[in-house]
Amino acid sequence: MSIAFLGLGNMGGPMAANLVQNGEKVTGYDPDPHARDTAAGAGVSLVDSAVAAVASARIVITMLPSGAHVLDCYREIIPAAAPGTLFLDCSTIEVTDARAAADLATTGGHSALDAPVSGGVVGAAAATLTFMVGGPSEAYIAAEPYLKHMGKKIVHCGESGAGQAAKICNNMILGVSMIAVSEAFALGRGLGLTDQALFDVASTASGQCWALTTNCPVPGPVPASPANRDYAGGFASGLMLKDLRLAQAAAHAEGIPTALGKHAEQLYTAFVDQDGPGRDFSAIITSLTKDGPA
Repeated sequence: MSIAFLGLGNMGGPMAANLVQNGEKVTGYDPDPHARDTAAGAGVSLVDSAVAAVASARIVITMLPSGAHVLDCYREIIPAAAPGTLFLDCSTIEVTDARAAADLATTGGHSALDAPVSGGVVGAAAATLTFMVGGPSEAYIAAEPYLKHMGKKIVHCGESGAGQAAKICNNMILGVSMIAVSEAFALGRGLGLTDQALFDVASTASGQCWALTTNCPVPGPVPASPANRDYAGGFASGLMLKDLRLAQAAAHAEGIPTALGKHAEQLYTAFVDQDGPGRDFSAIITSLTKDGPA
């Protein structure tokens, strides 16, 4: 079954490459020349437009920056798609936009899923992503074999928009917990603790969490964490801010108070304004201490 992959950047490119490595025929499009060259080197067949990519595909996968991009793309390509095409959007966008995209697809005679991912660029390259999927069960069953080529964990979260809901709730937890871990290290230093001593206690006690044991914001205790590379790589703080803003938009729309999520969004806004969006989100610790990480 031919697959069209639209959006071949840092995440989409490795995902498309993994489909090719698993024997799938993938036709791709991205306006960026570097992304196109990298994808071509991985065996993706390139075309000159999104419309051309979907013309002979039965599955269309999108990995795009925003809900506006997804909706504009769907309006362009749906008339060119063969009847009964499965549209699989792996972008991280607002729940309302995901539902609107699904409506466009189903109105056009197709099926649709929202399937945002967790795991970052490393997970995309290693095919260890977690997919959070929203949409009809029959569409999920059809998509699952292809998702398994790109990820390690696939969870059907419910109807359209449920995948996006799970993604933003999860990342709100992550953003809040990274700030809490960073504040704890700052306080520990002030009280005379070494980073290693605090890590050795908290990582095996009730303070244990992913932000501490896998993405530790101080260099030393977790050699693979971005803190050991001046916060290069990992999950960019600009992307964390995007997800926190999506969570706040959803919370506001539903009238649900999320005081910690709101405060985390405010802190990451200030941090990205000062530091830029590119470093790993754990670099926020440098804004919470007097002299940055030891």
